[in-house]
Amino acid sequence: MKQYGFFFDCSLCVGCSACQFACREANQLAPGQYFRRVLRLEPESGLGYVGFFSAGCAHCLEPACVNACPNGAMYRDAERGLVLHDSKRCIGCSTCVWACPYGAVSISPETGKAQKCTGCAARTEQGMLPACVSSCPVQALRFGPIAELEAMGGCIPEAGFLPDSGKTVPSLRIRKKTEGKP
Repeated sequence: MKQYGFFFDCSLCVGCSACQFACREANQLAPGQYFRRVLRLEPESGLGYVGFFSAGCAHCLEPACVNACPNGAMYRDAERGLVLHDSKRCIGCSTCVWACPYGAVSISPETGKAQKCTGCAARTEQGMLPACVSSCPVQALRFGPIAELEAMGGCIPEAGFLPDSGKTVPSLRIRKKTEGKP
């Protein structure tokens, strides 16, 4: 299995929220509902400077949401390692919501069941990029096999604004701004 994930370059993001709104539209979410959120980070956040972060499902290797789900509605896709959700099996108990340290799972007010980012599985199966990635005007957000993302200079997130990566092993790589460069 090839593990897929996201790469985020903090040095490029301008905080435009295009990824957030493209995701909402692609998933036909109601206003105010998001699978991806752009966060403004202050210097004390662990980033070391004012910047932005595009937060969404980290498609973890040890997903807390999957481990917490009592009936297997949350699961890892065997082909690409993406964390997916089977709404037919979901009972809306919220254990996945409480378990996810990234805040990436929510309960749909319409269905009463869990909902989350799928990495735009239907789009990526057709060779397209996730909506959030294709909408980024500065290419701060990328998607692909995690080995390729690591080769771009991304590291496992250990910034103060994210949970301890050792617990869930996120398929997320981040590049922070380097010293002396914008």
